Amino acid sequence: MAKFSYKHYVLLLLTVVATFNYLDRFVLSLAMESIKQEFELSDSHLGFLTGFAFASFYAVAGIPIARWADRGNRNVIVTLTTALWSVMVAFCGLAYSYVQLLLVRVGVAIGEAGCLPPASSIIADYYDRAERPRAMAVYWLCGPLAVIIGYLLGGWLIGKVGWRLTFILIGMPGIFLALLVKFTLREPRLQRPPEIIKSYPDFKEVLLILWQRRALRSIVIAFSVAYFFGLGFAQWLPAFFMRSHGMEAHEIGTWFAITWGGLGFLGTYVGGVLTNRYASCQEALQLRWIAVAFFISGALYLMVFLSGNQYHAIGYMALAGVVNAMCNGPIFSAVQNLVTDNMRSATLAIIFLLANFIGLGLGPLTVGVFSDLLEPTFGQESLRYSMALFTPGLAWVGYFYWQASKTIEAEIQATEKQGRCSGEVIGETKEGKSSKSFLVDH
Repeated sequence: MAKFSYKHYVLLLLTVVATFNYLDRFVLSLAMESIKQEFELSDSHLGFLTGFAFASFYAVAGIPIARWADRGNRNVIVTLTTALWSVMVAFCGLAYSYVQLLLVRVGVAIGEAGCLPPASSIIADYYDRAERPRAMAVYWLCGPLAVIIGYLLGGWLIGKVGWRLTFILIGMPGIFLALLVKFTLREPRLQRPPEIIKSYPDFKEVLLILWQRRALRSIVIAFSVAYFFGLGFAQWLPAFFMRSHGMEAHEIGTWFAITWGGLGFLGTYVGGVLTNRYASCQEALQLRWIAVAFFISGALYLMVFLSGNQYHAIGYMALAGVVNAMCNGPIFSAVQNLVTDNMRSATLAIIFLLANFIGLGLGPLTVGVFSDLLEPTFGQESLRYSMALFTPGLAWVGYFYWQASKTIEAEIQATEKQGRCSGEVIGETKEGKSSKSFLVDH
């Protein structure tokens, strides 16, 4: 059994931070029906609140934060942004109008934008190419963990103390996590010799690299389209089970925690382990599997929304969750491998910028608008058919990942050569791990 080292602690800590980064979104999805009734809102209002209003600020704030992360101390960035989003999540419980809640969610978005790109960049510094799929799979356990905690604990709290106090309670632990990051997380860059410096591509150069590299471009498109179709109905799933199957918030929370969360956790970890064991450094094979997985999950989600039995629907949802979760590690590992260390945070921030604008920004809103349009015809079932219309789009996601598989390994080799030519060297840190740095060119 591998010895638990400091880099494993870093991975564990950042995974816990990312879990709380996602947690409030699942709690909000459970609270949507209560918020709708209290503030007398339409589905379009809710779609704007959970979609574009949040995603636009999340995406825009992520760019300057990521540029800072590619140059500066990522410990400071993760500390400050974790503290910010935690306070703002607690303030959600103090909002007494739709506009107030909208403004507070903007603050949450700005804080949460500073988590994933810097943290992923730190992890890539601690783990090499062969180890990254498993490391990224462990990191992206944050998603199913947030589902488990958010739906299970969130559903129980909403039922017991109401949605306002629930938000206050889930925001408080983030303050402790911010302090833990501040005093225990070591920035790898500070372990490098002071004479070693880096050159940093400007924003236009990063965009140009993303566009010129065929595999990277296809992954960006696939990721954005997946966000649009996937998150378009994921945000509405609790409301769907409430309206179409008559389930209560605490009941939905329990089922989602067990199926989507527990099985998603298993799928994410197993996906990383299998990738490391059977497809290590074979990114083309990894992406072909991901493409097939999205074709399968699209069919499964369609059965979720067309099923008349709530337990059958939950079963199909669980299977889809496992299949999608197995893709997390390989996807984010591939992105880290396709760019050099001095632009990893910026690259991921740009991907999230596009994905959040296109996906999280427009997906929930579009589902809500279609639901309102279909309501005169289908009544209470309008949300069911609005969401069913989205599922074929996951096949489009699969197509782009398959296209990326055709050139990804050649592009990774080119990236590694670029790093060597620009002065990137491999050394050993104080923890005995491989690290990367860039020497000054003379």
